[in-house]
Amino acid sequence: MIEVKDLTKTYRLGSVEVPALRGVSFRIERGEVVAVMGQSGSGKSTLMNILGCLDLPTSGEYFLDDKNIAGKDEDELAKIRNQKIGFVFQMFNLLPRMTVRRNVEMPLMYNGGNPGKEVRQRAEAILNAVGLGERLNHRPTELSGGEQQRVAIARAMINEPDLILADEPTGNLDSHTGAEIIQLLLGLNQERGLTLVIVTHDPAIAAHTHRVIRLRDGQIEKG
Repeated sequence: MIEVKDLTKTYRLGSVEVPALRGVSFRIERGEVVAVMGQSGSGKSTLMNILGCLDLPTSGEYFLDDKNIAGKDEDELAKIRNQKIGFVFQMFNLLPRMTVRRNVEMPLMYNGGNPGKEVRQRAEAILNAVGLGERLNHRPTELSGGEQQRVAIARAMINEPDLILADEPTGNLDSHTGAEIIQLLLGLNQERGLTLVIVTHDPAIAAHTHRVIRLRDGQIEKG
């Protein structure tokens, strides 16, 4: 599903170059669940931005589903993000004035979907799958943190992506609710064969994944 080869990313701050990734290489197989761990400044966010086609590497290669992402323009990257990748963030990133159902429908709108019966039914089906079938017409401010994250997961799932990137998905939740969210993501992996990459600081979450990629100073720790 994912292969990166000698990936580097360097940011320029004035006349100073700041390396964020320094020769990172790994593979993630289709259907695998992988945790990405490391201290602040280790390169986790930079790596996730590249995997999510939100940024391009300075050098190296990134293959997503056997397609080389290097050289893609912004329109092509946006299409890949919309069709191939679902994002789950720590801050939920829901639109507060829209209902739960409308929040979930939004990616389909960007994909040229028609806000008609089929779209509504699809949103309702995925919300039922994450346990929010009775909250369709609520707004995010009327939901708990765990419920908001379930809405975010439903939104990530609506385009039936092959890959879910979850960046600290339990960071704003208490431990019990966080465990529920992780079990929900793992259930989606098992039921639908999704590839799942989770950035986390929590060893208890990492313990539920198939393996861990540890970053330190922009490189993968060995051993």
